[in-house]
Amino acid sequence: MSVFVVVVIGLALLFDFLNGIHDSSNIVATMISSRAFSPRVALGMTAVAEFSGPFIFGVAVANTIGHEVVAADTISTTVLIAALGSAILWDLLTWYLGFPSSSSHALVGGFVGSVMMGAGWQAIKLAGMEKILIALLTSPLIGFVFGYLVLRLVLRLSWNATPGINTFFKKSQLITALALALSHGANDAQKTMGIITLALVTSGFLKVFEVPIWVIISCAAMIALGTAVGGWKLIRTLGGKFYKIRPVDAIASQFASATVILGASLFGGPVSTTQVVSSTIMGVGAAERVNKVRWGVVQEIAVAWLLTIPATALVGAGFYWILIQFVLR
Repeated sequence: MSVFVVVVIGLALLFDFLNGIHDSSNIVATMISSRAFSPRVALGMTAVAEFSGPFIFGVAVANTIGHEVVAADTISTTVLIAALGSAILWDLLTWYLGFPSSSSHALVGGFVGSVMMGAGWQAIKLAGMEKILIALLTSPLIGFVFGYLVLRLVLRLSWNATPGINTFFKKSQLITALALALSHGANDAQKTMGIITLALVTSGFLKVFEVPIWVIISCAAMIALGTAVGGWKLIRTLGGKFYKIRPVDAIASQFASATVILGASLFGGPVSTTQVVSSTIMGVGAAERVNKVRWGVVQEIAVAWLLTIPATALVGAGFYWILIQFVLR
């Protein structure tokens, strides 16, 4: 195994760890804000579930990222290093600023930018790229609508209930929160599995694209470890800035998010957990009262989402140029 493949694996696992920190806020924010679980219990429980996700639901997303987007024989490990470097830089920047931006968008943007710079448009499989973009761009809208409908249904079913139903909503989050964590592990961890496997195929270490078991274990473990550490600044953004989250809001948003993310995972569609969870939280809030949601915060996050793919594509292309000009001369 060449030094460059080892670097790709190291960067991919670092990205996975940062992704876990970045996206832990998405999974645990509502259950912490609704006081269903303490922060440490929520993060620990979520980490275990995320590790289990790829083993339960398969690696369809990894196949999409690594097998259906680019032609493996047209790119190099240098392209993958530049892509991962771009995504890691963006994750660190948005983590520092407290913006819940999309790690998935960052990886896709860096990947596209470095591939275009290193191998040209011909290396990109348009059908696979279309599949990724459709999943990334439509899932937030689906999440918003589904979150809205789920809360309306829950409120209708419990309209005559006593205040004690809040206890039921808190305890029931054990199921919905675990489902959300499993769906996250079945989607986000697989993106780096696809990158690592693509590097192994590109370097000739693997003859065909098939995710090795050690890659699955390594990526699942790193995203679980990152989740256990937790991103507290982002948790505060998602957990309190949109509106005051009640137990009924939490269980509705968790159920809606888990359904959308898991559905996409089973079909191999990589989605942004950040976008889906944020949009379902907004949909749930709007279902109760439109002015309940602090739309100014939504606008700030939307700007970060819109900037992510073009910004990381440019950085990925720039990283590739620097590597070729000054490091690999």
